[in-house]
Amino acid sequence: MYERKIPIDLGCPLRLTMSLIDSKWKSCILDELRDTSMRPSEIHKVLPEATPRVLDLQLKELVEDGLVDKTIYPELPPRSEYFITDLGRSLLPILDAMIEWGEKNRQLFERKYGMPQ
Repeated sequence: MYERKIPIDLGCPLRLTMSLIDSKWKSCILDELRDTSMRPSEIHKVLPEATPRVLDLQLKELVEDGLVDKTIYPELPPRSEYFITDLGRSLLPILDAMIEWGEKNRQLFERKYGMPQ
């Protein structure tokens, strides 16, 4: 598991919030889990650009932070599902604002980086 070299500044609410969603895929994972629980393979399918190892690590961190929970079903073969917690849901308005900002400013970045493939 990744250990931070610099401790989180608990006195700064912005840094604290960013520490929970600062990775490339955590916000995307939370967004995908907003309406349904998903198996790990389903999450991997909707985020194919992310390597399975990175997604698995970030899911583990989201569980450790209490933003996502995991249910393991006692069957053979074992099956598990991830779902967003109430704490994770409390971040959705922030993600929604980020999505809205991205939509409003998409043209700026399309000019800068070219049209999407």
